[in-house]
Amino acid sequence: MSQKPFVSAQEVAERAGVSRSAVSRTFTPGASVSPETRRKVVEAAEALGYHVNHLARGLMRNESGIVCLIVSEMGTPYRSTLIRALTQQLQNAGKIAMLVNTDRSDGSVGLALRQAIRYRADASIILSGMPDKSITQLCLKNGQRLVLINRDDDQEGPFRINLNDAVAAGRLVTAFLRAGCRRLAFANSEAGTPSLMAREHGFVAAAKAMGLDVVVDRYGPTAYESGRVLAQRLLTLSERPDAVFCATDLIACGFMDAARHQFSVSIPDQLCVAGFDDIEQAAWSSYELTTFAQPVEAIAREAVRWLGRVDAQDPSARDHSIRLDADLVWRSSIRGG
Repeated sequence: MSQKPFVSAQEVAERAGVSRSAVSRTFTPGASVSPETRRKVVEAAEALGYHVNHLARGLMRNESGIVCLIVSEMGTPYRSTLIRALTQQLQNAGKIAMLVNTDRSDGSVGLALRQAIRYRADASIILSGMPDKSITQLCLKNGQRLVLINRDDDQEGPFRINLNDAVAAGRLVTAFLRAGCRRLAFANSEAGTPSLMAREHGFVAAAKAMGLDVVVDRYGPTAYESGRVLAQRLLTLSERPDAVFCATDLIACGFMDAARHQFSVSIPDQLCVAGFDDIEQAAWSSYELTTFAQPVEAIAREAVRWLGRVDAQDPSARDHSIRLDADLVWRSSIRGG
């Protein structure tokens, strides 16, 4: 069975008995067209099932309306929440989101960016990997605007959105001290992303300023199972920590489950635990995890707002960045909550 082709504006014009330009004006906001002509065109369009080809119209203006979201680990709770917020903001702005799934390597992100160029995407929002500078420059030369979320990049052009991770980490040291904890640990993955390392470095620095050392351990991907392994490693030390800051909530959930079920550790009586992201599971009664809430809506809003700015396409005005705060969400995984 052959697929029915899209109805063209010319077909609408012929059915309505008007010119092709009259059809175009009817569906162009603010264009001049008489009420009678508009009525004829709308009736013809509804009868034929006609829809305006915004892609073709945009390409005539050298704009496709497509924004690529380049993502890895999109099945994780935080990442899926951010994708949902970004796609909603883009839709509200009249844009089309194209999702590209990648791993964290430069090669994977570079391939995704080249795909975005071939599809004439207006912009790309990168939630994963750190593209090589030459790849980023290629996108900018092709008229692409770039937004980097929670990525460390000092080159001109992209709009960078980061969190005050180190400041947040420092607040946890105070919380642990007030809970009576003195043997601190930091549980991280081996992903080595700028945001994860900023939390680690900020926590270690704040503890050192208080005269305390921190045992740091890293393992595997940023996942639940990594938290279980890290608990097995840290809780079998000769001097077991009494407070652990996990780089993400997923790691914290795995850590807490292993601590309770494999080592019979009581949380928060014997061990205080904190995470970062405030995923849905953090509030579950099984965890009641003290954590920092990623400002997901603000991140999405700032990214789309910048893409809509006129000067975002001006090379001399594209070197922008913003830092947002993550709010502490206090629950019962730290004593005193």
